[in-house]
Amino acid sequence: MKKRLGFIGIIIHDRDKSVEAVNHILHQHAKMFVGRMGIPYKEKNVGVITLIVDADTDDIGALTGQLGGIEGISVKSALAKAE
Repeated sequence: MKKRLGFIGIIIHDRDKSVEAVNHILHQHAKMFVGRMGIPYKEKNVGVITLIVDADTDDIGALTGQLGGIEGISVKSALAKAE
C-alpha cells in the first residue's frame, strides 16, 4: 500500500486521566511521524496534539482507532489526495 501525507489532530479532554495512554500509543506508532506539536491548555485542563504523518492508510487507521478508543479523546485525520 502506498504512503500518504496527512495530519492527525488529537484533543485530550482530561489531561490527568488520558495523557499517559495517549503517549503510550503514540510511542508505538512513532515511525510514521514527520512532526509532532503538543499544546497544553492548562486553564481548561485540555491538551491538543497535532501530528504530521507519512504512512499508509492502514497504519493511520490503526493509530486513530486506538486513540479514539480512549475515553476523553477526540481524534480526526485528513490525508492528501492520492497521486
